[in-house]
Amino acid sequence: MADSMDYPTTKLAYFDDMWQLQSRATFISMVADGERLAVIVDSTILYPQGGGQPADSGFIHDLDERLKFRVQDVRSRNGVVFHYGHFDSPLSDQSTFKKGQEVILSVDEHRRDLNSRLHSAGHLLDICMRNIGLASFEAGKGHHFPDGAFVEYKGKLPANDLESKREALEKEAERLVAIGGKVSAAIVPYESAAALCGGELPEYIPKNTTPRIVMLGDNLGCPCGGTHVADISDIGIVKVSQIRVRRGLTKVSYTIGP
Repeated sequence: MADSMDYPTTKLAYFDDMWQLQSRATFISMVADGERLAVIVDSTILYPQGGGQPADSGFIHDLDERLKFRVQDVRSRNGVVFHYGHFDSPLSDQSTFKKGQEVILSVDEHRRDLNSRLHSAGHLLDICMRNIGLASFEAGKGHHFPDGAFVEYKGKLPANDLESKREALEKEAERLVAIGGKVSAAIVPYESAAALCGGELPEYIPKNTTPRIVMLGDNLGCPCGGTHVADISDIGIVKVSQIRVRRGLTKVSYTIGP
């Protein structure tokens, strides 16, 4: 495994603009990580898998597009982002990026849009839980993948309430999507972040830090490092496929449509 300590921290440019699909960056290094090849640049708009959201895919290429690296996976370790993939054509001694060279990063728009909609839908369900009278259920693990998306909450619903709450969640999600509302993200001081999230933050966020808070419309915010839609209406149809209760957790599974 490549040692991330050998490289400077990667600037996460998608923090500044979640909807930017192309950017320029400076090439730092090409890394052989086991059997995989990874590109490291100084700044990236490609999202690394984490926080329940899949990685972006896309391309990194030189300015005249003669040398193109196909990004198939993105991971972050100790603040350094590794873009895994391969060159579209076999490498020769001359055909590789040079340290300090300016390169262009492009995000696969369809994949980013799907991942962002799924992630925003998960946050929307958090809001719906509060709106239907389940504010005491604390949001836990979120899995915002196309295959099997779900959000877990601490708390147990009675078995005879599962279907009625499933219908209520789906109906409330439909109502909120129809109303819409701007989605925004900001990195703010801890105290301000707590205020945006209803007065407190999860224990895993250290005090004296500057969390990134995502806001869906005028609803309470949530700490999040992922990408999201520009407006709640962009989420589309949210279907709550199932609610299950196990070991003190309520698991809400969902899908999205057009």
